[in-house]
Amino acid sequence: MKITPKLFRRMINLYPPYIGAGVKVEYISADWRELHVSMTMRWYNRNAVGTHFGGSLYAMVDPHLMLLLMRLLGEDYYVWDRSARIEFIKASKKKVRSVIRIADDDLVAIKAHTANGDKYLARFIIETRDADDELIARVEKVIYVRKKRHSAETSDAA
Repeated sequence: MKITPKLFRRMINLYPPYIGAGVKVEYISADWRELHVSMTMRWYNRNAVGTHFGGSLYAMVDPHLMLLLMRLLGEDYYVWDRSARIEFIKASKKKVRSVIRIADDDLVAIKAHTANGDKYLARFIIETRDADDELIARVEKVIYVRKKRHSAETSDAA
């Protein structure tokens, strides 16, 4: 079964941790290069001072770069989350959203750095903004990418 962006969006919106955090993927482009995700303030995703819980702010953006890159690069690549760092800029009680994009330059760099089977640590910045377009948080994600060595290539090299 081929997973389309529309089907994937439906499936991930049924993912229990996302339901529990109040996270919703609103859009995925047909070419898998852009994803929009949001989170509305609920009683179950607020912290002790009544604003968005930091863990939910991170969870909202966590898996998407890896999942999009897996689709864009295909089965010839290993793609893993390597690390992340979140900077909380401003507290908010309003609906928050993030737009995650993978540019042509990102893909060109990844393919160039991994062409010989070397690993590459791709860095991305994701901003989370509230309904007033105020910057709430900034996440730096580092994604490990390496081109797979196929068994035929491996046996030829031996």
